[in-house]
Amino acid sequence: MNFQKMMRRVTAVTFATTLLASGGVSAFAKESSDYKESYGISHITRTDALKIPEEQIKERFKVPQFDASTIQNLPSAKGYDENGNVIDMDVWDTWPLQNADGTVANYHGYQVVFGLAGDPDRGWDTFIYMFYKKAGDTSIDAWKNAGRVFKNTDKNVPNDPILNQQAEEWSGSSTLTADGHIRLFYTNRQGWDPANGFYGKQTLTTAQINVSELTEDTLKVDGVEDFKSIFDGDGKMYQTVDQAFSGGDYSDNHTLRDPHYVEDNGHKYLVFEANTGTETGYQGEDAFNNRAFYEGSKKFFQAEREKLLQSPNKKVASLANGALGIIELNDDYSLKQVMKPLIASNTVTDEIERANIFKLNGKWYLFTDTRGAKMVVDGVDAEDIYMLGYVSDSLTGPYKPLNGTGLVLHQDLDPKDVTWTYAHFAIPQVQGNNVVITSYMTNRGMFEDHHSTFAPSFLVNIKGSKTSVVKDSILAQGQLTVE
Repeated sequence: MNFQKMMRRVTAVTFATTLLASGGVSAFAKESSDYKESYGISHITRTDALKIPEEQIKERFKVPQFDASTIQNLPSAKGYDENGNVIDMDVWDTWPLQNADGTVANYHGYQVVFGLAGDPDRGWDTFIYMFYKKAGDTSIDAWKNAGRVFKNTDKNVPNDPILNQQAEEWSGSSTLTADGHIRLFYTNRQGWDPANGFYGKQTLTTAQINVSELTEDTLKVDGVEDFKSIFDGDGKMYQTVDQAFSGGDYSDNHTLRDPHYVEDNGHKYLVFEANTGTETGYQGEDAFNNRAFYEGSKKFFQAEREKLLQSPNKKVASLANGALGIIELNDDYSLKQVMKPLIASNTVTDEIERANIFKLNGKWYLFTDTRGAKMVVDGVDAEDIYMLGYVSDSLTGPYKPLNGTGLVLHQDLDPKDVTWTYAHFAIPQVQGNNVVITSYMTNRGMFEDHHSTFAPSFLVNIKGSKTSVVKDSILAQGQLTVE
């Protein structure tokens, strides 16, 4: 909020308080606490979010139904338990090796995917593995496993105490650089030990992944270099973990993860999941008074605000300040500048995941995944799963919701269903307006014989500000490209 707006607001509230103290009209005092401040960023408004339940029943938004009898565990997803025994691993969030424009890279004749995998019996076993297959082969059986990307000792980088304290590796992205190297971006997640000042901090992190071809059809990770932390929040644009938890209240849902690499006009950027900071619309009950978070008429705003104030989910809504942030990188992939969020979801949800952005037909498309269980929106249930999308004429916005509400995909299966999917990710193709949607299938730890695995991919068509699931477009499990 700029100084003039802040002073106008302070003056209005002070005047209203004086009136109330002298017997003035209380309604005037209540209205005078209202304000409208966008902070120069786009918003997932309550008006748009409340329209989603009536839209999600439309066929064009439904994640296709998959035949459970055809679903395979990823055959190459083999790992080791804590005793060194070979096990079948869960594989969940994945992302392809991409070119700078978001299309799938051809790495010496291979397609490469990085993904989170681990022991189904150890929920904390979350590390990045590299899978690959010959380009052109779409079978799930074609995927091979190069193993864990990082050795446990790789994190012991001198002068990087954040990286030294890493406990888990979380989602990110990867790009094939102009000089032919694989550059990985991911989330370093520290452990949870509040007594010693560790609150599961998430840090955007990068490394060059060195890969060689052992034989004609076998790739090997040869180690990493230039391994370093990039960003863990600044407090002003993006909430830090200390802001969220150091006061001893751990009910907040702090996020700073899922770095997605993108280039524009020769500049390098990371778009990522975060929460707004003190200068971009921070959390707290005062957010209920900001009409920019609601949109719509004054009457709608007043009624919706009152509903939130009386809601049993009032605290959750007050803490909801999810954001898709952006930072610019130097040529060496270190932090160059912190920029304002591209979009925020104050009072709607604290968690908009898997930032995903690319340019298509001259427009920028920004996608994110979220769960109904994290949203405070009438008509949205805990089992609802969404991909939301937004469009802009420039990388930095402003962004408008696709399809009028932002809804792109919806699923509401029982989480115990084998065909339950999440972490939907849109991949632009070399030609055409269709994007391939990948995801993972089957929740972790639900079955003895079914593990989290590559879900069948499918197509979504994009035309301007409209999208729709392409009918009868189900592809192979894990398929990344179509002709």
